[in-house]
Order: sequence, then C-alpha cells, then structure tokens
Amino acid sequence: MNVLFVNASPHSDASHGYRLALDMLAMLRKSANVRTVERDLAAMPLPPIAQDYARAVTSREPDMSRFDVSEELIREIETTDALIINTPMHNFTVPAALKLWIDYVLRIHRTFAATPEGKVGLMRDRPTFVIVGSGGFHSGEHARQPDFLTPYLRYALGSIGLKSVHFLLLQGLVRGDEAVTEALQAARDDIARHALFASDDAVML
Repeated sequence: MNVLFVNASPHSDASHGYRLALDMLAMLRKSANVRTVERDLAAMPLPPIAQDYARAVTSREPDMSRFDVSEELIREIETTDALIINTPMHNFTVPAALKLWIDYVLRIHRTFAATPEGKVGLMRDRPTFVIVGSGGFHSGEHARQPDFLTPYLRYALGSIGLKSVHFLLLQGLVRGDEAVTEALQAARDDIARHALFASDDAVML
C-alpha cells in the first residue's frame, strides 16, 4: 500500500495536523505494508510558475521539458493508493504553498480534460484525507468566519478525479491545550470510523 503525504504547514513536524498524519500512517501500518512518499511543501518549496511553464501549458505543441516539476508531482499521486494532505487555513483558504502544488497537478490534457460540461478528471480516484488546522472556527456552531478552503479543495481535487475526499477539521487550536485535545480526539474518532482504517480494508488495499 502506497500513501502520499503532502504537508503544507510551515510548522512541519511541529504542526498538530502533521503529527495526526503520522498517527494515521502508524494506524495503517498495523494491518498493511505501507510505503510512504512525503512531499513537504514548507521544507522544500516548489519553484514558482514562470513564463516558460505558462507558455507550455497553453501551447498546441508544448516543450515537454517545461513540465518536469508537474510530472514529478503528478506521478507521486498516480503511484499511490491513498493521499493525506495536511494544511493550515490561511486567510480563509489554502496557503500559497498548497495552491502552487495544485497549480502544478491540475494540468489540461494530463490530469483533466476540458469538456463543454467543465473539467473531467483523468486520474483514478483514491481515498484522500485533508487535515485542516485553524486557530479559530469556520464550521459548526462556533463558526465565526467563512470557509473557502474546503469547497475549493474538494472542487480542485475532484477536477483531476479525486472524488473521495474526507476533511478532518482541527479547529480552535489557539484556544489552549484543552481545545487542542478536543479537536484531535474528534478527528481521531472520525478517522476510526473510516473504512480504510478497518483492518480488513487496509489489507485489501
């Protein structure tokens, strides 16, 4: 079983979401032989998209060498059975590092086809878990700010074929240890209910 772990938190291994992702990987290893590929967008930032890439994407006969970074990131998804993304919410949506990753993996004729009905994903679906860390609340009865992150990510990932997206919300993380503990426990309870983390399903994958 191959799992791709994409981290977009600038705190990396000090992030609550990062450590939760490691816990998820440890749970899977209890019942399956798991190979993990980690893409840390904070520790190893991607190069910004420049004019040569933009020209290649819009060209009828593109210079394929301009897609080296894009191809590497896309292949990391293609060769995995499950995807875990750890991201903070920055100003209501995804951080710049994760947006750049998305810009590289959403590529016309490669990961999606443009049709009169809109984008159609060309990649195989697989379980995708998105851990979202936020200092405040953007969902539930305590929500005090809008959430553009989860609908955007669901639509962006769905555009390349990843439809089975499950969000794990770690909210209120600046409200002290008790709030952090409650958020993590709620996320772990949610994870435990997912079929992928049942032993039989993990072995089958």
